[in-house]
Amino acid sequence: MTAAATAPATPGLSTPGLSAPGLAVDWPALVTETAARTTALLERAADADWSARPAGSDWTCRATLDHLALGVLGYAGLLTARPTDRYITLFGSLDPAAPVPHCLEGLRIAAALLAGTVRDAASDARAWHPWGHSDGPGFAAMGTVELLLHGWDLAGALGVGGPLPDELAAPAVARLFPAAPAGHAPGETLLWCTGRAALPDRPRQAAGAWSWDGRVR
Repeated sequence: MTAAATAPATPGLSTPGLSAPGLAVDWPALVTETAARTTALLERAADADWSARPAGSDWTCRATLDHLALGVLGYAGLLTARPTDRYITLFGSLDPAAPVPHCLEGLRIAAALLAGTVRDAASDARAWHPWGHSDGPGFAAMGTVELLLHGWDLAGALGVGGPLPDELAAPAVARLFPAAPAGHAPGETLLWCTGRAALPDRPRQAAGAWSWDGRVR
């Protein structure tokens, strides 16, 4: 996400990741917390020019937001239908005529549906994904990464950018990027893993040269 790090955490959430080493991650809570903080940040830019394009993207900010909602809802759909060799046929989108705050509400709805699906899924539930067939925690981590990264992309383009929140990025990095370099803040590591930034000891990865590993380990 981005300066979402400056948004207050949701009361009652036991923040996963670095602050709770060795403890199990509450994946549904991570998804909804990430969505809440992402949308709170983007609401600060509701009156900005959403026809602007995030750095390196062919999409406008408004199109990026629609893609984000579709992706998060799609992970809920995959974990519900559990296909073994394809994407699902349900595609959800935001109302193109709706104002930005209402669209951000739609993003929170998509996140809540993913969180509920993850919460209800059996531990042996598996579903197809091109970057590794995955389970409930895996799809929750994917949704978290989508929210963090596209939130970061949007915030930067809309003038409210900042660092990714380490406490939200850490569980997602650990789950989806097992070969991530050590010794860096989780937010910075996630940006490097997804080709968005360099690290002090590593150049930025080329666009399209990265992927995550959603397989169950």
